[in-house]
Amino acid sequence: MGLDDNNKTKLEEDICIHIFTVSSAMVGVCLTVIGLIRVVITLGKADTLADDLLASDALLFLTSCLLSYAALRARSLRRMHRIERAADVVFIVAMVMMTAICGFITYSISVSSNPGH
Repeated sequence: MGLDDNNKTKLEEDICIHIFTVSSAMVGVCLTVIGLIRVVITLGKADTLADDLLASDALLFLTSCLLSYAALRARSLRRMHRIERAADVVFIVAMVMMTAICGFITYSISVSSNPGH
């Protein structure tokens, strides 16, 4: 039983590490896309709320990243589980929000390039 618990703890720690690295990468992705959207807006092609939404999404990814870091640093197994669960939830919400924002950006670009429709 002790060996099984050790494997489970190792798996949970591995998941925390993946959430930590992917969340931090997604913050960078959000910031890059915000910059690209600002360039498009500056050129006068389109104006959209997507950059504001992406900034909120970047904050969610940052929160997930910090929570997973806190879970990795937690000394209590029970506390690690709670923090890890919170990191999971925030990460999934941020991913769903990013998907919706991508749809919104696609819609905004298609509407601005087709003004007659």
